[in-house]
Amino acid sequence: MTTDRTTRRITVDYLARVEGEGSLDLHIEGDRVSAARLGIFEPPRFFEAFLRGRGFAETPDIVARICGICPVAYQMSAVHALENAFGVRVEGQLRALRRLLYCGEWIGSHALHVVMLHAPDFLGYPDAIRMAAEHGERVRSALGLKKAGNSIIRLLGGREIHPVNVRVGGFYRVPARAELMPLAEELGRARESAVELVRWVAGFAFPQVERDYEFVALRHPHEYPLNEGRLVSSRGLDIDIADYEGEFEERQVPHSTALHSLLKRRGAYLVGPLARYALNFDRLPEGIQALAREVGLGPVCRNPFQSIVVRALEVLYACEEALAIIAAYQPPAVAAVPVEPRAATGFGCTEAPRGTLWHRYEVAADGSIADARIVPPTSQNQPSIEADLEAVATPILDQPEEVIRQRCELAIRNYDPCISCSTHFLRLALHRT
Repeated sequence: MTTDRTTRRITVDYLARVEGEGSLDLHIEGDRVSAARLGIFEPPRFFEAFLRGRGFAETPDIVARICGICPVAYQMSAVHALENAFGVRVEGQLRALRRLLYCGEWIGSHALHVVMLHAPDFLGYPDAIRMAAEHGERVRSALGLKKAGNSIIRLLGGREIHPVNVRVGGFYRVPARAELMPLAEELGRARESAVELVRWVAGFAFPQVERDYEFVALRHPHEYPLNEGRLVSSRGLDIDIADYEGEFEERQVPHSTALHSLLKRRGAYLVGPLARYALNFDRLPEGIQALAREVGLGPVCRNPFQSIVVRALEVLYACEEALAIIAAYQPPAVAAVPVEPRAATGFGCTEAPRGTLWHRYEVAADGSIADARIVPPTSQNQPSIEADLEAVATPILDQPEEVIRQRCELAIRNYDPCISCSTHFLRLALHRT
Protein backbone atom coordinates (compact mmCIF):
# COMPACT_ATOMS: atom_id res chain seq x y z
CA MET A 1 0.00 0.00 0.00
CA THR A 2 1.25 3.52 -0.77
CA THR A 3 2.41 5.29 2.42
CA ASP A 4 3.67 8.63 1.09
CA ARG A 5 1.57 11.75 0.43
CA THR A 6 1.28 11.15 -3.31
CA THR A 7 -2.22 11.27 -4.73
CA ARG A 8 -2.94 8.46 -7.14
CA ARG A 9 -5.86 8.18 -9.48
CA ILE A 10 -7.09 5.11 -11.34
CA THR A 11 -9.71 5.71 -14.00
CA VAL A 12 -11.83 2.96 -15.52
CA ASP A 13 -13.60 4.37 -18.56
CA TYR A 14 -15.72 1.39 -19.53
CA LEU A 15 -17.41 -0.72 -16.85
CA ALA A 16 -20.51 -2.54 -18.06
CA ARG A 17 -23.26 -4.25 -16.06
CA VAL A 18 -24.70 -1.17 -14.42
CA GLU A 19 -27.66 0.69 -15.88
CA GLY A 20 -26.77 4.25 -16.77
CA GLU A 21 -23.71 6.47 -16.51
CA GLY A 22 -21.98 7.06 -13.22
CA SER A 23 -18.63 7.41 -11.52
CA LEU A 24 -17.00 6.25 -8.32
CA ASP A 25 -14.42 8.31 -6.44
CA LEU A 26 -12.73 6.50 -3.59
CA HIS A 27 -10.34 8.63 -1.50
CA ILE A 28 -7.86 6.83 0.75
CA GLU A 29 -5.73 8.61 3.35
CA GLY A 30 -3.24 6.31 4.97
CA ASP A 31 -5.15 3.34 6.33
CA ARG A 32 -8.67 4.75 6.05
CA VAL A 33 -11.25 5.64 3.42
CA SER A 34 -11.85 9.38 3.74
CA ALA A 35 -14.58 9.63 1.10
CA ALA A 36 -16.57 7.32 -1.14
CA ARG A 37 -18.79 9.00 -3.68
CA LEU A 38 -21.07 7.43 -6.26
CA GLY A 39 -21.37 10.16 -8.84
CA ILE A 40 -24.27 10.22 -11.28
CA PHE A 41 -23.62 12.61 -14.12
CA GLU A 42 -26.32 11.80 -16.64
CA PRO A 43 -28.26 14.96 -17.50
CA PRO A 44 -31.61 15.46 -15.76
CA ARG A 45 -34.48 13.98 -17.76
CA PHE A 46 -37.28 16.29 -16.52
CA PHE A 47 -40.09 13.73 -16.48
CA GLU A 48 -41.85 15.48 -13.60
CA ALA A 49 -41.83 18.70 -15.64
CA PHE A 50 -43.03 16.86 -18.78
CA LEU A 51 -46.14 15.75 -16.91
CA ARG A 52 -47.32 19.23 -15.98
CA GLY A 53 -50.29 20.24 -18.06
CA ARG A 54 -50.79 16.76 -19.52
CA GLY A 55 -54.03 14.86 -18.99
CA PHE A 56 -54.09 12.28 -16.20
CA ALA A 57 -54.88 9.52 -18.71
CA GLU A 58 -51.51 10.11 -20.41
CA THR A 59 -49.54 9.70 -17.20
CA PRO A 60 -49.11 5.89 -17.16
CA ASP A 61 -47.70 5.86 -20.69
CA ILE A 62 -45.38 8.82 -20.04
CA VAL A 63 -43.86 7.50 -16.83
CA ALA A 64 -43.35 4.06 -18.38
CA ARG A 65 -40.64 5.70 -20.51
CA ILE A 66 -38.59 6.52 -17.44
CA CYS A 67 -37.16 3.00 -17.43
CA GLY A 68 -37.01 0.22 -20.00
CA ILE A 69 -36.29 -2.38 -17.29
CA CYS A 70 -39.07 -1.54 -14.82
CA PRO A 71 -41.79 0.38 -16.70
CA VAL A 72 -44.55 -1.55 -14.90
CA ALA A 73 -43.35 -0.20 -11.55
CA TYR A 74 -43.69 3.38 -12.77
CA GLN A 75 -47.11 2.70 -14.27
CA MET A 76 -48.39 1.00 -11.11
CA SER A 77 -47.23 3.77 -8.75
CA ALA A 78 -48.76 6.34 -11.10
CA VAL A 79 -52.19 4.71 -11.45
CA HIS A 80 -52.42 4.05 -7.72
CA ALA A 81 -51.60 7.70 -7.00
CA LEU A 82 -54.16 9.04 -9.48
CA GLU A 83 -56.84 6.64 -8.27
CA ASN A 84 -56.08 7.82 -4.75
CA ALA A 85 -56.59 11.40 -5.90
CA PHE A 86 -59.93 10.57 -7.53
CA GLY A 87 -61.24 8.38 -4.72
CA VAL A 88 -61.22 5.21 -6.84
CA ARG A 89 -60.47 1.67 -5.65
CA VAL A 90 -59.54 -1.10 -8.08
CA GLU A 91 -60.44 -4.45 -6.50
CA GLY A 92 -61.07 -8.08 -7.33
CA GLN A 93 -59.74 -9.56 -10.53
CA LEU A 94 -58.52 -6.21 -11.87
CA ARG A 95 -56.34 -5.85 -8.78
CA ALA A 96 -55.14 -9.43 -9.22
CA LEU A 97 -54.21 -8.76 -12.85
CA ARG A 98 -52.13 -5.77 -11.80
CA ARG A 99 -50.32 -7.95 -9.29
CA LEU A 100 -49.76 -10.55 -12.01
CA LEU A 101 -48.31 -7.88 -14.29
CA TYR A 102 -45.94 -6.81 -11.53
CA CYS A 103 -44.86 -10.43 -11.03
CA GLY A 104 -43.82 -10.48 -14.69
CA GLU A 105 -41.57 -7.49 -14.15
CA TRP A 106 -39.99 -8.94 -11.00
CA ILE A 107 -39.23 -12.23 -12.76
CA GLY A 108 -37.68 -10.61 -15.81
CA SER A 109 -35.74 -7.86 -14.03
CA HIS A 110 -34.37 -10.03 -11.23
CA ALA A 111 -33.38 -12.89 -13.55
CA LEU A 112 -31.53 -10.49 -15.83
CA HIS A 113 -29.64 -8.93 -12.94
CA VAL A 114 -28.87 -12.10 -10.98
CA VAL A 115 -27.39 -14.12 -13.83
CA MET A 116 -26.35 -11.72 -16.56
CA LEU A 117 -25.14 -8.73 -14.55
CA HIS A 118 -24.17 -9.92 -11.08
CA ALA A 119 -23.19 -13.62 -11.16
CA PRO A 120 -20.08 -12.98 -13.32
CA ASP A 121 -18.63 -10.94 -10.42
CA PHE A 122 -18.79 -13.86 -8.02
CA LEU A 123 -17.47 -16.40 -10.51
CA GLY A 124 -14.57 -14.32 -11.78
CA TYR A 125 -15.77 -13.60 -15.32
CA PRO A 126 -15.65 -10.18 -16.99
CA ASP A 127 -19.14 -10.62 -18.45
CA ALA A 128 -21.99 -13.07 -18.97
CA ILE A 129 -20.86 -13.98 -22.48
CA ARG A 130 -17.63 -15.51 -21.21
CA MET A 131 -19.41 -16.97 -18.21
CA ALA A 132 -21.79 -18.76 -20.60
CA ALA A 133 -18.92 -20.77 -22.06
CA GLU A 134 -18.71 -22.73 -18.80
CA HIS A 135 -22.18 -22.10 -17.36
CA GLY A 136 -24.27 -22.21 -20.51
CA GLU A 137 -27.17 -24.06 -18.91
CA ARG A 138 -27.49 -21.42 -16.19
CA VAL A 139 -27.55 -18.64 -18.76
CA ARG A 140 -30.16 -20.46 -20.87
CA SER A 141 -32.25 -21.02 -17.76
CA ALA A 142 -32.05 -17.31 -16.88
CA LEU A 143 -33.11 -16.36 -20.40
CA GLY A 144 -36.05 -18.74 -20.00
CA LEU A 145 -37.03 -16.98 -16.77
CA LYS A 146 -36.81 -13.59 -18.42
CA LYS A 147 -38.90 -14.89 -21.32
CA ALA A 148 -41.58 -16.06 -18.86
CA GLY A 149 -41.68 -12.63 -17.25
CA ASN A 150 -41.85 -10.96 -20.64
CA SER A 151 -44.73 -13.23 -21.66
CA ILE A 152 -46.79 -11.94 -18.74
CA ILE A 153 -46.01 -8.32 -19.57
CA ARG A 154 -46.74 -8.82 -23.27
CA LEU A 155 -50.14 -10.37 -22.60
CA LEU A 156 -51.32 -7.94 -19.92
CA GLY A 157 -49.40 -4.86 -21.03
CA GLY A 158 -49.77 -5.14 -24.79
CA ARG A 159 -46.03 -5.31 -25.40
CA GLU A 160 -42.90 -6.24 -23.48
CA ILE A 161 -41.20 -2.85 -23.36
CA HIS A 162 -43.11 0.24 -22.21
CA PRO A 163 -46.53 -1.49 -21.91
CA VAL A 164 -49.55 0.39 -23.25
CA ASN A 165 -52.54 -1.49 -21.79
CA VAL A 166 -52.49 -0.01 -18.27
CA ARG A 167 -54.91 2.82 -17.51
CA VAL A 168 -56.20 4.69 -14.49
CA GLY A 169 -59.07 2.52 -13.24
CA GLY A 170 -57.77 -0.77 -14.62
CA PHE A 171 -56.81 -1.86 -18.15
CA TYR A 172 -57.90 -1.04 -21.68
CA ARG A 173 -58.39 -4.77 -22.27
CA VAL A 174 -58.43 -7.81 -19.99
CA PRO A 175 -57.51 -11.33 -21.14
CA ALA A 176 -59.84 -14.29 -21.41
CA ARG A 177 -59.06 -17.16 -19.08
CA ALA A 178 -57.89 -19.28 -22.02
CA GLU A 179 -55.24 -16.66 -22.84
CA LEU A 180 -53.62 -17.15 -19.44
CA MET A 181 -53.35 -20.93 -19.64
CA PRO A 182 -50.19 -20.99 -21.82
CA LEU A 183 -48.58 -18.71 -19.22
CA ALA A 184 -49.25 -21.31 -16.53
CA GLU A 185 -47.26 -23.93 -18.45
CA GLU A 186 -44.36 -21.55 -18.99
CA LEU A 187 -44.42 -20.41 -15.35
CA GLY A 188 -44.42 -23.99 -14.12
CA ARG A 189 -41.09 -24.51 -15.87
CA ALA A 190 -39.89 -21.12 -14.66
CA ARG A 191 -40.67 -22.05 -11.06
CA GLU A 192 -38.37 -25.08 -11.26
CA SER A 193 -35.64 -22.92 -12.80
CA ALA A 194 -36.08 -20.41 -9.98
CA VAL A 195 -35.55 -23.08 -7.31
CA GLU A 196 -32.33 -24.16 -9.05
CA LEU A 197 -31.26 -20.52 -9.33
CA VAL A 198 -31.64 -19.98 -5.58
CA ARG A 199 -29.48 -23.00 -4.78
CA TRP A 200 -26.87 -22.03 -7.37
CA VAL A 201 -26.30 -18.45 -6.22
CA ALA A 202 -26.44 -19.44 -2.55
CA GLY A 203 -23.27 -21.48 -3.19
CA PHE A 204 -21.22 -18.45 -4.21
CA ALA A 205 -18.39 -17.27 -1.95
CA PHE A 206 -19.56 -14.04 -0.29
CA PRO A 207 -17.37 -11.40 1.36
CA GLN A 208 -18.09 -11.35 5.08
CA VAL A 209 -19.76 -7.99 5.59
CA GLU A 210 -22.62 -7.13 7.93
CA ARG A 211 -24.24 -3.70 7.65
CA ASP A 212 -26.58 -2.13 10.20
CA TYR A 213 -29.13 -0.84 7.70
CA GLU A 214 -32.43 0.76 8.50
CA PHE A 215 -34.61 -1.29 6.17
CA VAL A 216 -37.60 0.48 4.56
CA ALA A 217 -40.31 -1.24 2.54
CA LEU A 218 -44.04 -1.59 2.11
CA ARG A 219 -45.83 -4.02 4.39
CA HIS A 220 -49.27 -5.40 3.59
CA PRO A 221 -51.53 -7.16 6.12
CA HIS A 222 -51.63 -10.41 4.13
CA GLU A 223 -49.29 -10.29 1.11
CA TYR A 224 -45.62 -10.04 0.31
CA PRO A 225 -45.60 -6.44 -0.91
CA LEU A 226 -45.93 -5.51 -4.56
CA ASN A 227 -48.62 -2.89 -5.09
CA GLU A 228 -49.88 -1.80 -1.71
CA GLY A 229 -49.15 -1.45 2.00
CA ARG A 230 -47.97 0.90 4.72
CA LEU A 231 -44.41 2.18 4.66
CA VAL A 232 -42.47 0.64 7.55
CA SER A 233 -38.88 0.36 8.72
CA SER A 234 -36.78 -1.87 10.94
CA ARG A 235 -36.46 1.00 13.44
CA GLY A 236 -40.11 1.68 14.09
CA LEU A 237 -41.33 3.75 11.15
CA ASP A 238 -44.95 2.87 10.29
CA ILE A 239 -46.74 5.45 8.16
CA ASP A 240 -49.33 5.83 5.47
CA ILE A 241 -47.66 6.53 2.13
CA ALA A 242 -49.36 9.96 2.11
CA ASP A 243 -47.09 10.92 5.03
CA TYR A 244 -43.87 10.13 3.15
CA GLU A 245 -42.73 13.74 2.81
CA GLY A 246 -43.02 14.26 6.55
CA GLU A 247 -40.40 11.59 7.24
CA PHE A 248 -38.13 11.64 4.16
CA GLU A 249 -36.28 14.38 2.32
CA GLU A 250 -34.20 14.67 -0.82
CA ARG A 251 -30.94 16.63 -0.98
CA GLN A 252 -28.79 17.74 -3.86
CA VAL A 253 -25.12 16.75 -3.60
CA PRO A 254 -22.35 18.21 -5.78
CA HIS A 255 -21.23 14.89 -7.29
CA SER A 256 -24.61 13.65 -8.51
CA THR A 257 -27.35 14.85 -10.82
CA ALA A 258 -29.68 12.49 -8.93
CA LEU A 259 -31.00 13.57 -5.55
CA HIS A 260 -30.03 11.71 -2.38
CA SER A 261 -32.99 10.60 -0.26
CA LEU A 262 -32.64 10.44 3.53
CA LEU A 263 -34.77 9.89 6.60
CA LYS A 264 -35.04 13.31 8.18
CA ARG A 265 -34.24 12.08 11.67
CA ARG A 266 -31.76 9.29 10.96
CA GLY A 267 -30.14 9.64 7.54
CA ALA A 268 -29.39 6.79 5.14
CA TYR A 269 -31.71 3.82 4.74
CA LEU A 270 -32.06 0.80 2.46
CA VAL A 271 -34.86 -0.17 0.09
CA GLY A 272 -35.05 -3.19 -2.21
CA PRO A 273 -34.90 -6.98 -1.86
CA LEU A 274 -32.99 -7.10 1.45
CA ALA A 275 -35.43 -4.63 3.01
CA ARG A 276 -38.56 -6.33 1.66
CA TYR A 277 -37.27 -9.71 2.81
CA ALA A 278 -36.35 -8.55 6.32
CA LEU A 279 -39.63 -6.71 6.89
CA ASN A 280 -41.91 -9.27 5.25
CA PHE A 281 -40.29 -12.68 5.75
CA ASP A 282 -43.46 -13.89 7.46
CA ARG A 283 -45.46 -12.99 4.34
CA LEU A 284 -43.51 -15.45 2.18
CA PRO A 285 -45.04 -18.90 1.58
CA GLU A 286 -43.77 -21.53 4.00
CA GLY A 287 -41.99 -23.41 1.21
CA ILE A 288 -39.94 -20.35 0.28
CA GLN A 289 -39.15 -19.64 3.94
CA ALA A 290 -37.91 -23.23 4.25
CA LEU A 291 -35.77 -22.91 1.11
CA ALA A 292 -34.26 -19.67 2.45
CA ARG A 293 -33.25 -21.44 5.65
CA GLU A 294 -31.96 -24.43 3.69
CA VAL A 295 -29.53 -22.22 1.75
CA GLY A 296 -28.30 -20.46 4.88
CA LEU A 297 -30.46 -17.34 5.22
CA GLY A 298 -32.38 -16.43 8.34
CA PRO A 299 -35.41 -14.10 8.47
CA VAL A 300 -33.05 -11.11 8.18
CA CYS A 301 -30.00 -10.78 5.91
CA ARG A 302 -27.58 -7.89 6.47
CA ASN A 303 -24.81 -8.95 4.11
CA PRO A 304 -25.31 -6.80 0.99
CA PHE A 305 -23.47 -9.34 -1.16
CA GLN A 306 -26.13 -11.95 -0.37
CA SER A 307 -28.78 -9.73 -1.92
CA ILE A 308 -28.30 -11.90 -5.02
CA VAL A 309 -29.76 -14.84 -3.07
CA VAL A 310 -32.73 -12.79 -1.88
CA ARG A 311 -33.39 -11.62 -5.45
CA ALA A 312 -33.45 -15.24 -6.57
CA LEU A 313 -35.93 -16.05 -3.79
CA GLU A 314 -38.11 -13.19 -5.02
CA VAL A 315 -38.02 -14.66 -8.54
CA LEU A 316 -39.38 -17.89 -7.06
CA TYR A 317 -42.01 -15.99 -5.10
CA ALA A 318 -43.15 -14.09 -8.20
CA CYS A 319 -43.46 -17.36 -10.16
CA GLU A 320 -45.57 -18.96 -7.43
CA GLU A 321 -47.72 -15.85 -6.95
CA ALA A 322 -48.31 -15.60 -10.70
CA LEU A 323 -49.36 -19.26 -10.88
CA ALA A 324 -51.79 -18.76 -7.98
CA ILE A 325 -53.36 -15.70 -9.62
CA ILE A 326 -53.78 -17.51 -12.93
CA ALA A 327 -55.36 -20.55 -11.24
CA ALA A 328 -57.98 -18.35 -9.53
CA TYR A 329 -58.63 -16.01 -12.46
CA GLN A 330 -62.10 -15.26 -13.72
CA PRO A 331 -62.42 -12.44 -16.29
CA PRO A 332 -63.91 -9.31 -14.69
CA ALA A 333 -67.13 -7.84 -16.08
CA VAL A 334 -65.37 -4.61 -17.09
CA ALA A 335 -61.77 -3.81 -18.00
CA ALA A 336 -61.75 -0.62 -15.90
CA VAL A 337 -63.85 1.06 -13.25
CA PRO A 338 -65.27 4.56 -13.95
CA VAL A 339 -62.97 7.47 -13.14
CA GLU A 340 -64.10 11.08 -12.67
CA PRO A 341 -61.25 13.60 -12.37
CA ARG A 342 -61.30 16.26 -9.68
CA ALA A 343 -58.92 18.75 -8.13
CA ALA A 344 -56.98 16.69 -5.60
CA THR A 345 -53.60 15.31 -4.53
CA GLY A 346 -52.92 11.59 -4.72
CA PHE A 347 -50.14 9.30 -3.51
CA GLY A 348 -48.90 5.96 -4.82
CA CYS A 349 -46.10 3.68 -3.65
CA THR A 350 -45.22 0.23 -4.98
CA GLU A 351 -42.27 -2.14 -4.80
CA ALA A 352 -40.17 -1.94 -7.96
CA PRO A 353 -37.58 -4.72 -8.30
CA ARG A 354 -34.99 -2.33 -6.86
CA GLY A 355 -37.18 -1.00 -4.02
CA THR A 356 -39.96 1.40 -3.09
CA LEU A 357 -41.08 3.79 -5.81
CA TRP A 358 -43.11 6.74 -4.48
CA HIS A 359 -45.28 9.11 -6.59
CA ARG A 360 -47.30 12.22 -5.71
CA TYR A 361 -49.55 14.04 -8.18
CA GLU A 362 -51.46 17.28 -7.81
CA VAL A 363 -54.32 17.23 -10.29
CA ALA A 364 -56.43 20.18 -11.51
CA ALA A 365 -60.23 20.04 -11.78
CA ASP A 366 -60.03 19.25 -15.50
CA GLY A 367 -57.82 16.21 -14.84
CA SER A 368 -54.53 17.79 -15.94
CA ILE A 369 -51.38 17.28 -13.89
CA ALA A 370 -50.48 20.45 -11.97
CA ASP A 371 -47.44 19.02 -10.21
CA ALA A 372 -45.65 15.69 -9.91
CA ARG A 373 -42.97 14.22 -7.67
CA ILE A 374 -41.34 10.83 -8.26
CA VAL A 375 -38.78 9.26 -5.89
CA PRO A 376 -37.11 6.18 -7.46
CA PRO A 377 -35.33 3.43 -5.52
CA THR A 378 -31.79 4.20 -6.65
CA SER A 379 -31.90 7.79 -5.38
CA GLN A 380 -33.08 6.40 -2.03
CA ASN A 381 -30.21 3.91 -1.92
CA GLN A 382 -27.37 6.19 -3.00
CA PRO A 383 -26.30 7.16 0.56
CA SER A 384 -26.30 3.48 1.58
CA ILE A 385 -24.26 2.56 -1.51
CA GLU A 386 -21.62 5.10 -0.52
CA ALA A 387 -21.58 3.82 3.08
CA ASP A 388 -21.21 0.25 1.76
CA LEU A 389 -18.26 1.28 -0.38
CA GLU A 390 -16.46 2.64 2.66
CA ALA A 391 -17.29 -0.48 4.69
CA VAL A 392 -16.16 -3.00 2.07
CA ALA A 393 -13.00 -1.12 1.04
CA THR A 394 -11.61 -0.40 4.50
CA PRO A 395 -10.62 -4.00 5.42
CA ILE A 396 -8.75 -4.51 2.14
CA LEU A 397 -6.79 -1.26 1.82
CA ASP A 398 -3.55 -3.25 1.96
CA GLN A 399 -4.57 -5.14 -1.20
CA PRO A 400 -3.64 -4.13 -4.77
CA GLU A 401 -5.76 -1.38 -6.23
CA GLU A 402 -7.28 -3.78 -8.77
CA VAL A 403 -8.66 -5.88 -5.90
CA ILE A 404 -10.14 -2.80 -4.23
CA ARG A 405 -11.68 -1.66 -7.50
CA GLN A 406 -13.27 -5.02 -8.20
CA ARG A 407 -14.70 -5.27 -4.69
CA CYS A 408 -16.21 -1.78 -5.00
CA GLU A 409 -17.74 -2.59 -8.38
CA LEU A 410 -19.26 -5.72 -6.89
CA ALA A 411 -20.66 -3.69 -3.99
CA ILE A 412 -22.33 -1.24 -6.38
CA ARG A 413 -23.88 -4.05 -8.41
CA ASN A 414 -25.39 -5.48 -5.22
CA TYR A 415 -27.98 -2.74 -5.67
CA ASP A 416 -28.63 -3.27 -9.38
CA PRO A 417 -28.59 0.55 -9.64
CA CYS A 418 -30.93 1.91 -12.28
CA ILE A 419 -28.96 5.03 -13.12
CA SER A 420 -30.96 5.46 -16.31
CA CYS A 421 -33.13 3.27 -18.52
CA SER A 422 -30.18 1.65 -20.32
CA THR A 423 -26.81 0.11 -19.50
CA HIS A 424 -23.86 2.40 -20.13
CA PHE A 425 -20.67 2.78 -18.14
CA LEU A 426 -19.29 3.50 -14.69
CA ARG A 427 -16.04 5.45 -14.37
CA LEU A 428 -13.87 4.76 -11.36
CA ALA A 429 -11.28 7.09 -9.87
CA LEU A 430 -9.21 5.88 -6.91
CA HIS A 431 -7.22 8.50 -5.01
CA ARG A 432 -4.51 7.59 -2.50
CA THR A 433 -2.78 10.09 -0.22
